[in-house]
Amino acid sequence: MPAHLSLTLRPWWAVLMCAGLAAATLPAAASDAPASEPKAAPAKKAEPRNEAVPEAKAVASREAKAPMADPLDAVRQRLAEKLGATKAPGAANTNVLRVATQLPASADAMKHDSRAAMSAAAHGSAAPHATHGGAAPNATRLAAAHRESKAAAPVAHGGAANAAAAHAPHWDYQGDGGPQSWGRLKPEFEKCSSGARQSPIDIRDGIKVQLDAVQFDYKPSGFRVIDNGHTVQVNVAAGNSIEVMGRRYDLLQFHFHRPSEERINGRQFDMVAHLVHKDVEGRLAVVAVLLDRGSAQPLVQTIWNNLPLEKGDEVAAKGALDMNALLPADRSYFTYMGSLTTPPCSEGVLWMVMRNPVPISDEQIAIFTRLYPMNARPIQSASGRLIKESN
Repeated sequence: MPAHLSLTLRPWWAVLMCAGLAAATLPAAASDAPASEPKAAPAKKAEPRNEAVPEAKAVASREAKAPMADPLDAVRQRLAEKLGATKAPGAANTNVLRVATQLPASADAMKHDSRAAMSAAAHGSAAPHATHGGAAPNATRLAAAHRESKAAAPVAHGGAANAAAAHAPHWDYQGDGGPQSWGRLKPEFEKCSSGARQSPIDIRDGIKVQLDAVQFDYKPSGFRVIDNGHTVQVNVAAGNSIEVMGRRYDLLQFHFHRPSEERINGRQFDMVAHLVHKDVEGRLAVVAVLLDRGSAQPLVQTIWNNLPLEKGDEVAAKGALDMNALLPADRSYFTYMGSLTTPPCSEGVLWMVMRNPVPISDEQIAIFTRLYPMNARPIQSASGRLIKESN
């Protein structure tokens, strides 16, 4: 080749040689990409997600990220999670938890649930309540437990005795609640069977002495009539009283018995009226007015005219009642210490039994008999007590 041509072609040869070397060094895969862009690194193959990550690993991860804390806090946290606890709303401390428990329907269920919960915690399983809606209370079981607790409450608080007392026979003059049973019906009636100075009695062998006359201070007064289920009772307005043996007693009420409860030398009368008085110290004095078949008694008729239509109702009668009309003209009397003739049969009662009866008509006796054919306590033992009789 001529020298001048060699010198002319040398730069082009150099260029071609450089281009060839550059092409030889480029990867074939980069032939479609611009030479100026770097090739992206190949993506790593994604690993399948393991849904059942061990709890210990999760806890370890949390503990690694969390600041150093008391080891007991971690134990509490794990135990709370096992038991299905939930974080209390607004609680700053993650260890402040609200655990909703379910009330068992019975004591046996409580023991069973307790054992099951302890077993679950020991073996790392969920609490048994979680299978029934987690820790939320079961309204049906709560209601059943409430009903059972209400049913059991009377027994827990002495209710068995109270229930028995509620169904005990009510005192009466016949049957299971009759006088022979009064002392057993209630503790407060115990004197009815054990008392030594009970009333009524058969008045015999009275000592005749000069007794002070009973000073009756009765005046016309308002009154109310009630059928109390045991007798017809008349509640008298204040202002009536008696004075005897130096004491003053105010009249509270009077009521009737058929036949008479008291007897005189064995004789029983058709009816009797008991006039009940009390002094300022609470001591009782009863004046007994015997009623025997004869003419009509105006005061008794006034009371019958105001009888209530229903037991337990109290009728405020119009007009006034003068108790002097019920007393016999001869006011001599027997006196002794006795008791109430109805439960609770309290003793220490001063009795004054008018010796002479007051007449009452057959019709008036019949009216009371329709209500109470018999409401008299049997005769009680005199027990050697002293009986005084007016001369």
